[in-house]
Amino acid sequence: MTVPTDRPAATPGETATAPRRLAAIDLGSNSFHLLVANYQDDRLQVVARLGEKVQLAAGLDEDGVLGEDAMRRALDCLARFAPFLKGIGHRDLRVVGTNALRDARNSQVLIERAEALLGHRIEIIAGREEARLIYLGAAHAVAEDGRRLIVDIGGGSTEFIIGEHFEPLALESLRMGCVTFTRRFFDSGEISEKRMRRAELAALSELANIQRPFQRLGWQDPVGSSGTIKAAAAVIAAAGQGPGGVITREGLRELRRQLIRCKRLDRVSMPGLKADRSRIFPAGIAILGAIFEAFDLQQMRFADGALREGVLYDMVGRHTPEDSRLKTLDGLARNYRVDGRQADNVAATALGLFDQVREAWGLDDDQARFLDWGSRLHEVGLAISHSQFHRHGAYLLEHSDLAGFSRPEQRLLAFLVRAHRRKFPVKEWQALPASEQGPHARLARLLRLAVLINHSRPEQPPPLPRLVADGEALQLTLNGDDDPALLLNDLEQEAAYQAAAGYSLTLSRP
Repeated sequence: MTVPTDRPAATPGETATAPRRLAAIDLGSNSFHLLVANYQDDRLQVVARLGEKVQLAAGLDEDGVLGEDAMRRALDCLARFAPFLKGIGHRDLRVVGTNALRDARNSQVLIERAEALLGHRIEIIAGREEARLIYLGAAHAVAEDGRRLIVDIGGGSTEFIIGEHFEPLALESLRMGCVTFTRRFFDSGEISEKRMRRAELAALSELANIQRPFQRLGWQDPVGSSGTIKAAAAVIAAAGQGPGGVITREGLRELRRQLIRCKRLDRVSMPGLKADRSRIFPAGIAILGAIFEAFDLQQMRFADGALREGVLYDMVGRHTPEDSRLKTLDGLARNYRVDGRQADNVAATALGLFDQVREAWGLDDDQARFLDWGSRLHEVGLAISHSQFHRHGAYLLEHSDLAGFSRPEQRLLAFLVRAHRRKFPVKEWQALPASEQGPHARLARLLRLAVLINHSRPEQPPPLPRLVADGEALQLTLNGDDDPALLLNDLEQEAAYQAAAGYSLTLSRP
């Protein structure tokens, strides 16, 4: 079986296709944003753009638990977004969560309620993946070539990227944001020189880890995205201290002085600043000032493109040969010296078995992709140790920064690698979302069989045995020309492993 790809590129002379309707929801620590756009001729045409201050990060208590009030704000916002999603296909919508959902100990409670409301999966993305998507969105918004520094100050984290064209060269996500710094340094509501400097020093401490590596790479064009930087540029322009869309160093200093003169968060009001941002604005300016100080910036311009735009552009390439995840998986295989021939053979066998039970088990193309990817990386843990290499491989896949993958996707891929040999990992299986447990147990069983059928590491994948599924029971019929001794021994042990996990595997010969 060939893993399917969708929407191949049009060849010269073909009639232009109809616009593709895409949507992205960004569940940020401060605001939730919805972007709906038509994609045609390599461009996005915005259909709807909505944003609401939900302040999810402000709803986290000292133990990292998200409160019911914050969850209700989030669900009410998503209920208002939902009507704009009608008619948009499953593969044309992504909902991504960022720092607050990464940090919340009970984030799964909100995710399950939100998924039921939207009828769509929510993906928590890692900090560096957030940075990659921000760069993709900002780079499309900036027409000029050259090396850029992109900065995005969010509610709970700040992302930094250096890149050229649409390729990031360095990605970082630091744990500082305008909502979390407001709680940390301005919790009493007071604004003072002392509090501003404490916030700036904390930001400088975070920046110390990336300051020299980023400066060594260098850039010609500092660019900022999202709310804090947009608001700073607007206030500076309204005060006549800089051109529109540009933050100057002197303009930023004067803005800082004005905020200190306000004395309290509830008194922050100035031309160009929206009222719903005023309370978190001083913390955002403290972070921005530290960035200017650490990188010795003289100015920064605002780009109207960020995470949600990046999600849409990334979505366009998904399920095609341009899928960013394919490049990541190829890099993993090279870095960890995976045996390419064995990986190809196991993948071919696994997908052949998949085709035989696809209809009976109700499997789809997305699951075929994950089975293919798990097959190609099932031996990645051998780079660490032969002993328990399935555990090592699963750890690498779950905890590495894998460009293009959300955390749930990494967890599912890690499960397949963990489950491909020895005892079936019931504990890890039960930790998967309930909706994923059934399909991924089935994929793991197919991968286990494919690995055993290729146990002798042949030059070519062996002839496929016949596999029939009846509910959760599998019947495997070996080929008449198979040498049964080693394979039968392996398969009998496998039948025992599956029986211990509550599954049936029956073996027969023609």
